[in-house]
Amino acid sequence: MANDAVTEQERMRRFRDAALPHMDDVYTLARYLMRNTADAEDAVQECYLRALLHFDSYRGPAMKPWLLAILRNVCNAEFARRGRGEVPTDYAHDESVVEEMPMWQEPQASPEKVMLRQQDSATIRRLVAELPDPFREAIVLREINDLSYQEIAEVTGVPVGTVMSRLARARVRLRSAWNAAEMASAGPGSAAA
Repeated sequence: MANDAVTEQERMRRFRDAALPHMDDVYTLARYLMRNTADAEDAVQECYLRALLHFDSYRGPAMKPWLLAILRNVCNAEFARRGRGEVPTDYAHDESVVEEMPMWQEPQASPEKVMLRQQDSATIRRLVAELPDPFREAIVLREINDLSYQEIAEVTGVPVGTVMSRLARARVRLRSAWNAAEMASAGPGSAAA
């Protein structure tokens, strides 16, 4: 009986060491897929519970893609349960998402530059959040979670060519939306000059 407890403790330690370093990446994808902080937190919790439950069957070399695939399944199951109704979105209003570097690592910027950087960051997050699901998922997995095309294909269950196509389309949409946002913020008077 004591041997079983030691074995279970060792299993929990191995899971913790393998899975916990990827929690931020899992949460980031959950945040973009669920579009709601509370739902994203619930999805991450469910993902880690499922991963722990099936940890003995894990055989892959890379933990992060495995966890992201589980998370994706959790999110898809939740959408199916809801009947694919509109998912509440509070992403654009979440100011805590902005990551700031410690002051000692970054040259001091003027207040104007800080404000512009925050506006740009908020605009990028909003534009990514507005992408259609497959494009948003692909861009988050590649640009934020830094997965390879092959890893994205494994997570999403589509061929690498589809991943490449989705990324290309997502980037084109983001570029167009960014340019439109820049033109809108420039105002009508600045284009005539």
